[in-house]
Amino acid sequence: MATSTVEQIACCAPGGGRVLSVAQADDLGRVLKAIADPTRLRLLSMIAAADGGELCACDMPEPLGVKQPTVSHHLKVMTEAGILSREKRGVWAHYRVVPDVVASLTAVLMSIADPEAAIADHAARRVS
Repeated sequence: MATSTVEQIACCAPGGGRVLSVAQADDLGRVLKAIADPTRLRLLSMIAAADGGELCACDMPEPLGVKQPTVSHHLKVMTEAGILSREKRGVWAHYRVVPDVVASLTAVLMSIADPEAAIADHAARRVS
């Protein structure tokens, strides 16, 4: 999913006076589905916590206790959803969290929990 789509969702989230369109809900649902798995959440947190915010796929199977093909599948799902970026180096791929997507997803969830705070936060980010 493109960052601009997620930003559009954050801009038009419930509480901002508008309800998500079908397309926006589909896009948001795809992102949420991509992280709605315990292994994927652990991968996401591992990558975000890694030195430099980047982690090689070769370093992921052992701490998770899963095989490389399983890790590759989960990384592919999150990359296709736009949550992770991937850079191939030799035979291995290195992954980073896409900060704009995570920030926009956070803004959407905040707008549901506290619409007024989310509107103020969104306005402040547009100004800066």
